[in-house]
Amino acid sequence: MALFTAKATARGGRSGHIQSDDGVLDFDIVMPNAKKEGQTGTNPEQLFAAGYAACFGGALEHVAKEQNIDIDSEIEGQVSLMKDEKDGGFKIGVTLVVNTKGLDRDQAQKLVEAAHEFCPYSKATRGNVDVKLELK
Repeated sequence: MALFTAKATARGGRSGHIQSDDGVLDFDIVMPNAKKEGQTGTNPEQLFAAGYAACFGGALEHVAKEQNIDIDSEIEGQVSLMKDEKDGGFKIGVTLVVNTKGLDRDQAQKLVEAAHEFCPYSKATRGNVDVKLELK
């Protein structure tokens, strides 16, 4: 059973427009390397990076809370669009740069690994997307 369902509509592919059903997201979509001067917009990789970083941050807070650890963290999501050598198409790769302020490196590494097991985005990408976890 779904806890909630997010809805957004895309028109025009990578040179189109996206809008969420509540209007909070309302962006033109443009390829970073094809932006014309003065053109603004986002791209699917930016949106995925933001979503994954937020979800992973929530998972990190959850596993820290379960272990009675106070955490102040910042997650930078990096999503790269790359050529797929297997089929000549494209694929994405993800790097999550995690800054856990005030935790020793060993404790932070264990929490990050636990969060990666718990995070719904990590579960969705597992086995399909190369995800690198980096401690800052």
